[in-house]
Amino acid sequence: MRSDNTKNKIHALAAKLLLSTTMLVPVSAYAQTNNATSGVERVQYSFDIKAQSLAQGIAEIGAVSGWRIAYTMELPAIDTARVIRGTMSPMQALDILLKGTGFSYRSTGDNALVIVKPSSAAANGDVTTLDPIRIEAAEEQNGLPPVYAGGQVASGGQLGMLGDTDIMDAPVSITSYTSEKIEDQQAKTIADVLKNDPSVRAPNSGGGMLDTYQIRGFSINTGNSGEVAMDGAYGVAPNYRVQAGFAERIEVLKGPAALLNGMSPNGGVGGVINIVPKRAGDKDLNRVSVDYGLGEQAGGNVDFSRRFGKDKQFGVRFNGGYHNGDTYLDKQSREATLGALALDYKGEDLRLSLDLIDQREDIDAPFREYRLTSGVTMPDAPDGSKNAVQDWQWSDATDQSAMLKGEYDLADNLTLFGGVGGGRTEVDRLFGYPIITNNAGDIDDDSLSYMRFQTNRFTANAGLRGDFSTAAINHEATVSASYYADTFYRGAVYSATDPASNIYNPSSVPPIFVAAPTAKPKLSETDLRGIAVADTLSVWQDQVKLTLGARHQSIETNNFNGTTGVKTAHYKDSVITPMVGLVVKPTDYMSVYANYLEGLSKGDIAPSSAANAGEAMAPYVAKQIETGIKLDFGTFGGSAALFQITKPSGQTVNNVYNSDAEQRNRGLELNVFGEVTPDVRLLAGVMFLDAELTKTNSAATKGNRPVGTPKMQANLTAEWDTPFAPGLTLNGTITHTAEQYINTANSQDIPDWTTLDLGLRYKTTISDTPVTVRATIQNVTNESYWSGVNDYSMISLGAPRTALVSLTADF
Repeated sequence: MRSDNTKNKIHALAAKLLLSTTMLVPVSAYAQTNNATSGVERVQYSFDIKAQSLAQGIAEIGAVSGWRIAYTMELPAIDTARVIRGTMSPMQALDILLKGTGFSYRSTGDNALVIVKPSSAAANGDVTTLDPIRIEAAEEQNGLPPVYAGGQVASGGQLGMLGDTDIMDAPVSITSYTSEKIEDQQAKTIADVLKNDPSVRAPNSGGGMLDTYQIRGFSINTGNSGEVAMDGAYGVAPNYRVQAGFAERIEVLKGPAALLNGMSPNGGVGGVINIVPKRAGDKDLNRVSVDYGLGEQAGGNVDFSRRFGKDKQFGVRFNGGYHNGDTYLDKQSREATLGALALDYKGEDLRLSLDLIDQREDIDAPFREYRLTSGVTMPDAPDGSKNAVQDWQWSDATDQSAMLKGEYDLADNLTLFGGVGGGRTEVDRLFGYPIITNNAGDIDDDSLSYMRFQTNRFTANAGLRGDFSTAAINHEATVSASYYADTFYRGAVYSATDPASNIYNPSSVPPIFVAAPTAKPKLSETDLRGIAVADTLSVWQDQVKLTLGARHQSIETNNFNGTTGVKTAHYKDSVITPMVGLVVKPTDYMSVYANYLEGLSKGDIAPSSAANAGEAMAPYVAKQIETGIKLDFGTFGGSAALFQITKPSGQTVNNVYNSDAEQRNRGLELNVFGEVTPDVRLLAGVMFLDAELTKTNSAATKGNRPVGTPKMQANLTAEWDTPFAPGLTLNGTITHTAEQYINTANSQDIPDWTTLDLGLRYKTTISDTPVTVRATIQNVTNESYWSGVNDYSMISLGAPRTALVSLTADF
């Protein structure tokens, strides 16, 4: 403590000399320099600081950035070290360092700041006539919210049309996983990362050809449309599976978000998954990694970035990857490639970015989720390495996409933004849909087929974002328009013969010839158009924030006969979806919030078997009410949320198809994150879910639980920097999911399951080259378990014990 005070006094003496020159600057000059800060605060630097004192942190932030940061008062001691890690501006770094201390900062000129205490009036001269000026990180138009202490999650995330928002200011529940978390976990896909979230599950097997997600008990089906957003826009990220190599952040906004992001292409209402792509930082990066595991797969990744120009306004970043080899599943091999190029320009008023992505994945013997014959009790899960798919079955997927975005500051408080992009997904595959026919685990590989898919997607958006004041009320307003379109093509040839096997003792069947489709006829078109307006009103120095908004969403789809090309169904409708969000901050470390949100799904068309065949239902409007509390103690935070989501759907009653079915999910979420001590990090949470079929066409199912909605999901990840071996970190993850029903009658189910993962990483320097070695063992106890059930009552098999090791070097 004494040494810290001594250092503080030394720094204070130096700071007084610097500050004395600023005392001669008139008040009007301060206003000018602070307005000018909006340009320089966009310049970002790569920080990796663990500050044991405020003085040390200020000194190191200044050393990395070259900024002059002064203070004239004695700084208080801090109980725990402050970790400042990631690419950010000096102001964002100071936000992390000073959080919870009562101190802030003001600009004193170009690349110069002075630390102030808002409650203090001890400063002299004209400076005392000014209220302290706080440069909030969330105001940066082109930066990201800084990494939170511990490095696993960020301190904020993107709220669609509202832009990046600090978690304490967000009237919704949002979690943003960082690239550091992705790398330390050795995650291959975004599904690997999202398994850390207790409100999210990926029910499809990782050994299959696609990933799907459940958020708050509602499914997000990624199949034939761009259901995962990229930089806030649907239609750009790869469709069936998203590799994690190009992701800077993986964000999860929980709950319906039709206003914020527009209607999702498949109508998912449980939440929004958004990928923030990597961009070039100010520091040159040459990173190479090699890895081996998850069976006998070997591969590596490269991450290269540079900035060019007099002011480093031009940036380029490339992420590439290649993996090949046998997986942990019997008979299966996988070859995957990734190439992602990100270009950007950061000018004084103009910012542009261009992302180009090419992703490919070829799988031999891709695992297929099982269906269960009615009346059969679900057999025990086999060993996770068992694969009942034939070795001559396969799938090939190719994704190519591009997105151009831009922002232009029309004035200091008004920004024009927009973007255009799209993607194309092509899939060829040969396999069937295995059905378990008895308790012994015999299966019939039903509907063996050779199919060829293609989905073309296009997206565009534009809008204005600005801030202004009316009396004592501050406004952050946004007006935007969005457009999404996709066209789906499919050709299929079915086999007259289906192979049989067993989940415990898979059999090998001679190859069955199925001819390739000669064409891919168009089956559907979708057009989604939206116009939205939102305003966040703030009073009492942003202690109370109220967000109001509404979106007019139009939906148009056409379905076509795959043989004749004749239009078989047409759907066109529109609806207005509102949003209300309230945030109240009774203290610096507490935020209480509540919201009302809506989500949209396309209404069904009555089937031919119904008396009203061909009638189009109105769009299904899912409604959420939620309230919660968030805590941020600087290096450790947490949250609690209560929510209810109701989602209508279609059903036939007395031979008439209508939209009066309903599912209601009520839940409690508890989460903690950050640093318990400077050497111990925690990322943990639990979701308790009460899901119910509240309106059905059968007394036998009314009141039952919906398919695939466990009563509880829990996660716990802990990391420990060992004192006996500097640079060595040990980590472990426990994941638990409760029982899930396979059918709406609740007569078939899969049991609960729990897995344990253990790992380590070691950071060192070899010949001036930073090197990181990582190793992970997943499912240490080699549990055999059914991992999940999707909307189609298809059951996935959990992975067996697997290991993965990697070595990363920064040259």
